[in-house]
Parts: sequence; structure tokens; C-alpha cells
Amino acid sequence: QVQVVESGGGLVQSGGSLRLSCAASGIIFSAYTMGWYRQAPGKQRELVASITNSGSTNYVDFVKGRFTISRDNAKNTVYLEMNRLRAEDTAVYYCRATRGMGSYYRDYWGQGTQVTVSS
Repeated sequence: QVQVVESGGGLVQSGGSLRLSCAASGIIFSAYTMGWYRQAPGKQRELVASITNSGSTNYVDFVKGRFTISRDNAKNTVYLEMNRLRAEDTAVYYCRATRGMGSYYRDYWGQGTQVTVSS
């Protein structure tokens, strides 16, 4: 019933921009912290950015100033605006929805969308 679906990935040249979208259904979207993660070939999945239900954002240093995370609760969608892309940004980007803790903890992942930055 719960679905987290990413879209917007593709091929872009170094220095270019791309906007990813993640639509969630089957959850009370406004209550969830949403996050973007990425995984490059041969590497572990890593956090890129997150945004809480109150709109507080967090960015990993290597994307700070280049990427912007935002959410539209009316559309149950979170976005990742990526600017000044680099070849090392190439990865599968995943959307994550989390809520609560302990017995109330919920954690849902999307299947990912490929972002390829050509140099």
C-alpha cells in the first residue's frame, strides 16, 4: 500500500542542473521526515539531504550550496533541485520517508532514479 516513487533522473552534462521528484502515497506525508540518498557503483548509500515535517533542512557538506531540498505537502511530494552537477554526483538517487521511533518507527524507501553526469 505504501509507495515511494522517484522520478526526474537522467543524463546531464557537468555544470548542469536536474530536479528530482519523489511522490509518496499510503502514508500521512506531512508527518514524515523525507530524505534523499544516493549510491554510486561500488560505494555505500549515503545521505544527501533531508527535510522534516516542519521544513527544517539538512545537507551533507559535499552538496551544500548546490542542492536544495523542498516539499509540497499538498502534493505528497519532495524535491531535490541539483545545480552545478559534477561527474562524482553520478549515482542512483533514493527517496526515504521516516517517522517516529521504537515501536512507532516507520521507514520506507523508493526504488531509485539514475542520475548520470557526463564530463
